[in-house]
Amino acid sequence: MTPKLNNPVTHGAMALTALACIAVSSPNAGAQDIARPVEEQAPPSTPAPANSEEIAFTADRLEYDDASEVVTASGNVELLRDGNRLRANEIIWNRATGQVHASGNISVTNPEGDIAYGDSIELTDSLKDGAVDNLLLVLERGGRLAARSGVRKNEVITLSHAAYTPCAVEDHNGCPKEPTWQIRAVRVIYDPNRRRIIYKGARVELFGLPLIPLPGLSHPTGDGGGSGLLVPGVGFDRVNGLEFSLPYYLQIASNRSLTITPHFYSDSSPMVQANYQSLLARGAYQITGYVTYGSRVPTSSGLTQTTQRDIRGYFETSGKFQIDPYWSISGSARVASDRTYLRRYDISRDDRLRSTLGAERIDDNSYFSIAGWAVQTLRMDVDQGTVPIALPVIDYRRRFTDPLLGGKLQLQMNSLGISRADGQDTQRAFAGAQWDLRKITAWGQEVTFTGYLRGDIYHSDENLLTDTIIYRGTSGWQTRGIAAAAMDVRWPFIGEAFGGTQKITPRVQIVAAPKLSNLNVPNEDARAVELEDSNLFALNRFPGYDRFEDSTRITYGLEYALDRPGLTIDAVVGQSYRLNSRSTLFPDGTGLSERVSDIVGRTTIRYKDFVSLTHRFRLDKDNLAVRRNEIDATIGSRSTYVMAGYLRLNRNIGPGLEDLQDREEIRLGARVQITRFWSVFGSTVVDLTSKKDDPTSLSDGYEPVRHRLGIAYQDDCVELGVTWRRDYSEAGDARRGNSFLLRLAFRNLGI
Repeated sequence: MTPKLNNPVTHGAMALTALACIAVSSPNAGAQDIARPVEEQAPPSTPAPANSEEIAFTADRLEYDDASEVVTASGNVELLRDGNRLRANEIIWNRATGQVHASGNISVTNPEGDIAYGDSIELTDSLKDGAVDNLLLVLERGGRLAARSGVRKNEVITLSHAAYTPCAVEDHNGCPKEPTWQIRAVRVIYDPNRRRIIYKGARVELFGLPLIPLPGLSHPTGDGGGSGLLVPGVGFDRVNGLEFSLPYYLQIASNRSLTITPHFYSDSSPMVQANYQSLLARGAYQITGYVTYGSRVPTSSGLTQTTQRDIRGYFETSGKFQIDPYWSISGSARVASDRTYLRRYDISRDDRLRSTLGAERIDDNSYFSIAGWAVQTLRMDVDQGTVPIALPVIDYRRRFTDPLLGGKLQLQMNSLGISRADGQDTQRAFAGAQWDLRKITAWGQEVTFTGYLRGDIYHSDENLLTDTIIYRGTSGWQTRGIAAAAMDVRWPFIGEAFGGTQKITPRVQIVAAPKLSNLNVPNEDARAVELEDSNLFALNRFPGYDRFEDSTRITYGLEYALDRPGLTIDAVVGQSYRLNSRSTLFPDGTGLSERVSDIVGRTTIRYKDFVSLTHRFRLDKDNLAVRRNEIDATIGSRSTYVMAGYLRLNRNIGPGLEDLQDREEIRLGARVQITRFWSVFGSTVVDLTSKKDDPTSLSDGYEPVRHRLGIAYQDDCVELGVTWRRDYSEAGDARRGNSFLLRLAFRNLGI
């Protein structure tokens, strides 16, 4: 039967359980109750009511006592109203007293899909007040709430002996298990007028053990978030001792927040960290700052170094704003009070801090950018006055869609101003054009013709302050014209091989460029030059604009690719020969200083998701000595893997070019999944450079840089880990030593 009654039985029962649901972001009751299994809910069998004022229900039996005015519905009772559904074995409504009682296999489902289970529900006073026993709430978005009992009085809901967990209560085999963590509380109070949930006697339990007491725990309801304490952090290192941090999150508005984190140390002064974030209609930005008043050791050399106390800190900000579909503005700034602050407090290991501000305009065929750059060095052997400031940096590029002589034309204009407090100043501007024509011959060769023209103008002063002579240029105004023409021929041969597709591609490139007065202009952006696979067939093998390769040369090589199920191999090897015999700009040891270059190549192998290997090399053309040997390898799955990296640069370049010094280094890292949730991990970096490789190096041929070892637990709702790290480098008050970090992160928990 499906009568339509103006009866608030279901509505009132659901009101109680729905308000109890709001406590979802926190507590739960006994672990046995919160993990108890529940049956999957079948779709409603009762037709929906016509409107929100009507109640539709079905039951096996309906009784009405005229004398006592008691209505009893029993046997598979189901009531629907306004999107809510109540199921129970029996519902009794006393029309005279207004008391409603539901019992037996009670489940209440709200419109959001949350399901509340209970043993019995009592409602009185026209359903304004009531109580529920042995409540279990299963949330649609994940998580459970359980309470021994719940009471609603004057719209305030109080749950007794309650608990909450977002963790799974079944293992991967579908068997019941205790949640990894839960919050227990003696009482949970929800006040709809204050829109806040308050906990009494709350604590976090991890793996069934009491872990963190949470006195005064409360948070707002709804999806907007709210202010409150976050999960604390614990660590230890040799310099600062034991560290304890306790973040406080302040919700200023729906689009703005501030997190303040005090850091307390046993062997250092306290430090305060603050992070402000804002999301606006056209962009977003964030500001982060650290400040402390503590001791530091000056980094200047001397027989004695005295400790001094002063204000120390670090500031960073970044943001981007989209003004319209084409224009955007972005910027970032990073500034530290001194060169060791970031390392001492383990904020960052960077040796330079970059700040920039710029505007960009991008459309389908053009690009325009104007920007400025500044860098703060944190290296002990570099004078800040010699570090350049780039302002302005202007770049404009235009691509023409209409073909010119069958090819594509692109124009570029660029301007750069570099200034130093104690060094050379340089200003540069150029305008250039590049034309490319790509053709496929009847035999399958891919032929690309390139033409390049550019005109430069430079102005520089204080050139003698640049130590490296070939970087200085001539002071005053200088001009330069650049022209180059190239033809690049690729002839791929493709066929089936080794169970897959194989491609072998011989490649030949011819580039012609007249002699240029390169040394008359300063070199600011083309210093770290070396022949490698990435620039083997480049029109200009210098990395920047200040130097251009003026020679007629032929470059030849072979590209190879194999693609088969689960396996890909990609490789390239090549060499170049300069047709003219005039002197070159390239320093000895770069692989390009003689008419015949060194041999360079790269091989990349990938096998499914298990093996990834990249090897880059450069061989001396005369004796095949290895001048560059670089390996990056990863073997294993996502959960268990080994990573290895090795770099050996054997250029034999003199100490005058700091950008091209020799180096040898090895990097190792591994992670092993020992159980379903537990894993161990570690990594190490070792500097193998000796004074034979680099006379300025302080390494003795085996100098550990940093070691790390840890153990971690991670499941669906918690991350727990302990990491030991040892640093071997030191400067000032950033000393070498051991540090320990405890990481504990709960899903869906903001304290």
